[in-house]
Amino acid sequence: PRAIAISCTVCLVVYVLTIVSFHSTLSVSEVLGSEAVAITFANRLYGKLAWIMSIFVACSTFGGVNGTLLTASRLFMAGAREGQMPVLLTMIHVEKATPVPSVLVLTCFCLLYLTSSNILMLMNYVGFATWLSIGASVLCLPYLRWKCPHMPRPLKVNLIFPIVYLAMTLVITLLPMIAKPVETGIGLAMILTSVPVYLGFLAWTTKPKWVRNLTTESSNWLQRVLVVLPQDRDD
Repeated sequence: PRAIAISCTVCLVVYVLTIVSFHSTLSVSEVLGSEAVAITFANRLYGKLAWIMSIFVACSTFGGVNGTLLTASRLFMAGAREGQMPVLLTMIHVEKATPVPSVLVLTCFCLLYLTSSNILMLMNYVGFATWLSIGASVLCLPYLRWKCPHMPRPLKVNLIFPIVYLAMTLVITLLPMIAKPVETGIGLAMILTSVPVYLGFLAWTTKPKWVRNLTTESSNWLQRVLVVLPQDRDD
């Protein structure tokens, strides 16, 4: 918890100071008219060395994507262990102990999203879906605190933090719904694409024998190709 608090505080301070530096150097019209504010800022201050900003932005983007792949793939794995996703996603590499199937599935989704040429529209799609999912996850904290007050909690936080977070998430999700309902609807449709997957692979318990054989053989083949096995689970 201390590491999370310190890292979040440092990131917040750095981002705030960055925004302050942008607005103290550039005018409002320059900020609004620039396609890349950081590059405009670097051109104003660094001159011939402005290309350094592009490298820093690329490194930051790479680090963010790398962190997303490492964390979001574990979410897929955790959901599969709870019976909410295909069982193949619960498996890990026999030597590296990494959730290879989850990482590959997430990578395929990312590559699919990158087929869009309109990056701003893609950000609206994914941003709405992401914040809606995060808000739903954080909502579980006050709900479980109310529903299961005596549940063992190794780490217990003050409810003011999730409440403030939920309020901010509500604003972030409601504003796009009002300003850009079409993009928001598409983002919601992206979330709903998981419903047929859940119904077809998990909820459908009376599958024909040929379907069960096909899914079993496919899972076994992928296990051999990816060199993965189910993780030992201590309940």
